[in-house]
Amino acid sequence: MIRHRADHVGSLLRPAELQRARGDAAVTPDQLAAIEDRAILDALARQKDAGLEIFTDGEFRRAGFMSDFNDSVEGLDRKGEVARAWKSSGTAAVSAGVVSIAGAVVQKIRQTKRLASHEAAFLKHHSGGDIKITLPTANQFPAIAWKKGMSEQAYPTRSDFLWDIVPIIRAEVAALVEDGIRYIQIDAPRYSYYIDQKWRGYVKDEMGMDPAEALDEAIRADNACIEGLRRAGVTIAIHLCRGNHRSRWYAEGGYDPIAEKLFNELNVDLFLLEYESERAGGFEPLRFVPRNKGVVLGLISSKVATLESPDQLRRRIEEASKYVPIESLALSPQCGFASSMEGNLLTEEEQWAKLRLVVEIARQVWR
Repeated sequence: MIRHRADHVGSLLRPAELQRARGDAAVTPDQLAAIEDRAILDALARQKDAGLEIFTDGEFRRAGFMSDFNDSVEGLDRKGEVARAWKSSGTAAVSAGVVSIAGAVVQKIRQTKRLASHEAAFLKHHSGGDIKITLPTANQFPAIAWKKGMSEQAYPTRSDFLWDIVPIIRAEVAALVEDGIRYIQIDAPRYSYYIDQKWRGYVKDEMGMDPAEALDEAIRADNACIEGLRRAGVTIAIHLCRGNHRSRWYAEGGYDPIAEKLFNELNVDLFLLEYESERAGGFEPLRFVPRNKGVVLGLISSKVATLESPDQLRRRIEEASKYVPIESLALSPQCGFASSMEGNLLTEEEQWAKLRLVVEIARQVWR
């Protein structure tokens, strides 16, 4: 079931040269692509040096974790911003507009190109090992891109918008399977709305949806994106996130309110779960994970530079194994290092130290 005990969520800190190039209007698309190529080749070498056996391109060709969708469709107003109450350790909540992942739907969406074919093609040629491609959940976009007063002309409801996105994500998953990609990860921050009371209130009061019905629809939509596409030798996973921007988050709470329904009804092979801090709750909800599914424990923080204690990591894996058999577990950071282009507040060397720690502990526990 689990082929890689040392895993990672996918995004990596963008090198300074790439950051500068993306902000420079004088850099042509061909020049930017060449800079991306060099950065990805270096990242692949660093992943191999760290001991990882699953490779990503760090999402270096994206402005943010879901910009592959935004860049592949027409119908979005690119000028929109998403206001979000972010939190960070030791500070009060602040609002931040994340332009790189924002936009309002103002017309019926129309796909103009595939989401990740260019990423997959380069990785297949250069990775030297198993490849992970990340895709945003279809559920991401109605929550942030359907805006009252702007979007009704295209889609009367968020639900109408959601079910127009599902075929696009499904087609990309199917194409990646045909491309020979053996690990496809869906990134799904929206499920955190249902574990945090303030966001459940937002779903009800601001989105005008019953939280229980919205959760059911979210599961149906993600299942529709992968229905009939699971293959022997191919892992389809979902990463459940509580927000990740500049080392901040927006949702808190354990998996308890959604665990039984989500773990049993969502038809994926692996759940990548955030467990790096107290805001994630305990391991008890893992008792609902069926025996034919696995869990990647996100015990190592991608938000702070401090390295976790190896002894504590081993103890926490042992504790989790009381609820899920050890052979159905793996280890990773809790999230990516750069869900948005700006990245979290670590250095690249601190990032690679975290990934080496993942490999070190995985080798000790599952040797």
